[in-house]
Amino acid sequence: MFPSFNFKGRMSGGLVSIYSSRMILNIGNSLTGIFLPIFLFLVFGNRLSFVLVYYLICYSLYFFTVALGAKFSLNKLGIKKAIIISTIFGAVYFVALYLVTGQRALMEAAPGMDRTAIFVFLSISLLFTFLQELTYWVPVHTEMSELTDRANRAKQLAVLESCCIAFNAVGPLLAGWILAVYGYNFLFIISVFITLLSIVPLFYLPKSSERFSWSYRQTWKELFSRKRRKAVLAFMGDGAENVVSGIVWPIFIWEILKGNFFSVGAISSAIVASTVILELAVGKYSDNGKRDKILHWGTALYALGWLLKIFIDTAFQIFIVSTYHSLVRLFTRTPFDAMLYEHAADQGHYVDEYSVIHEMALMAGRILIIFLMLMLVPIFGIGLTFILAALSTLLMNLLIDEKTVNEINKRI
Repeated sequence: MFPSFNFKGRMSGGLVSIYSSRMILNIGNSLTGIFLPIFLFLVFGNRLSFVLVYYLICYSLYFFTVALGAKFSLNKLGIKKAIIISTIFGAVYFVALYLVTGQRALMEAAPGMDRTAIFVFLSISLLFTFLQELTYWVPVHTEMSELTDRANRAKQLAVLESCCIAFNAVGPLLAGWILAVYGYNFLFIISVFITLLSIVPLFYLPKSSERFSWSYRQTWKELFSRKRRKAVLAFMGDGAENVVSGIVWPIFIWEILKGNFFSVGAISSAIVASTVILELAVGKYSDNGKRDKILHWGTALYALGWLLKIFIDTAFQIFIVSTYHSLVRLFTRTPFDAMLYEHAADQGHYVDEYSVIHEMALMAGRILIIFLMLMLVPIFGIGLTFILAALSTLLMNLLIDEKTVNEINKRI
């Protein structure tokens, strides 16, 4: 039985618009998400370190420029135009990956062929995914913080997350079939069109007057401020865990399943198919004043899931452990995101500045864990990354401390 929500009030038109755009984007992400790291892994000759360096460059560029990007996006373009432009950048990113597939096919046909073209198109893809991130996330987080309301925030986020989960239950299976039959080139063409389609709802997004007021120097001072330390560490933990779940884990299961695209997609779809109702329930109880307790237990159970993954070596074990991990993830993600947007909304005029701090901390966590993996995985093996992910997950509990938010408000 679906949980009863009893929203107090209605979702605003702006929230519906940005929800719709994000859900369309998620259709594309559900097709490519788990298979993008695998694609890069294949392009780089099955070398995980090269894949990590690719993402490290992107994350580092974003980390050092996100404050400048926020100032340009919010003060020059405006939120609505910035998100539209960022979506176009995302489409160009998939075009560049499509061109990489063509060059890779030529390389396989002629092994002695110069690899310069592949390097150029990979560099273009890296540039445009960086530009997409730079102009997308701060405007989106700012809008989500303003358009969701305190009484219903976790429920509203749960609706979005459950819709994304529903797409994720179908997308990987479909993508696995597409890759098995047609290959990556066709998958990237589909992704281009879906990405561009997500622009349509954004035309109905109302204009926002938010402006980014901090200087570049002040943004860095705020990031390292003692009063923000717990929130920054929580966001760093979230970012570090994202790297392992989004990059390392897909490659890990790809190797266990011996390169079978359809099996990877089918198992990934089966894992998320049963979580929609539970997601809605978590959202309901998170808005009933139980976020702290849900996040506390959720991070503990989620960290345990990472430790269990160390011992996986069969397809059946992937299914069992990942199903458990997907279910307990809901008890981490929904209350954490609700707290993030609530804390951002509490900043008042400084909601966009808070979003920049969040993004910088997220990137700092990603950069740090990639450096650790590059140094330690060659010595201790890939299982170490799951231990790092478990420890990173536990850091997310630091966002529970309401004292941090009160101190931030006094400082601002």
